[in-house]
Amino acid sequence: MKSSPLFFLSLFAALAFSLTALVLATNAQYGALAPYLDETAGAAFPQAPQGLAARGHMVYQDLGCAACHTQQVRRAGFASDKERGWGDRQSVARDYVHDDRVLLGDLRIGPDLTNFGARAAATGLDATGLLVLLHNGQGAMPGYPFLFVKQLVTGQRSPKALAIPGSPDCELAPTPRAEALAAYLLSLNAGHDYPETKPPAKPAAPEAGKK
Repeated sequence: MKSSPLFFLSLFAALAFSLTALVLATNAQYGALAPYLDETAGAAFPQAPQGLAARGHMVYQDLGCAACHTQQVRRAGFASDKERGWGDRQSVARDYVHDDRVLLGDLRIGPDLTNFGARAAATGLDATGLLVLLHNGQGAMPGYPFLFVKQLVTGQRSPKALAIPGSPDCELAPTPRAEALAAYLLSLNAGHDYPETKPPAKPAAPEAGKK
């Protein structure tokens, strides 16, 4: 019993050291990351979402989209993310420097969304098409009709509203939350290369006759 205080003091010291080494030191290391300045492109990457897209990140979080989608592309050879067209390179810490809360997700009921904006541009999916998808849902993805307001058409149709089949006198107007979510999803593009995303250079082969 005489050594009890020393035992608990040693235990506390061990826990404090572990916390410092594993949590605080790691946070300091990754917290010091900054966007990468690409002198060729004359811009820094990743670029922070602006305006509607920035507000859409909060809508994405509020709706719990991370429960069914991930935003992390695994490295080639470890999984089939590249073969599925989700990204040409693995995600790295620098991809998330602008995120106050990183929504990596842990289930893929739906596809990974890390590069959704790039895939949408390649397939011709625009904001209107995405709004239709958000309203109707698709496959395992539910629809979000509460993000839209049904209203009578008075005069000219709203350019942002969706038509209702069989109801030519009504339309579905997207709420600001719907527009923000669509803008955020279309902004997702983590395809820029950083120094840490490039494979390490292979050592030169030794010349013949030299050890």
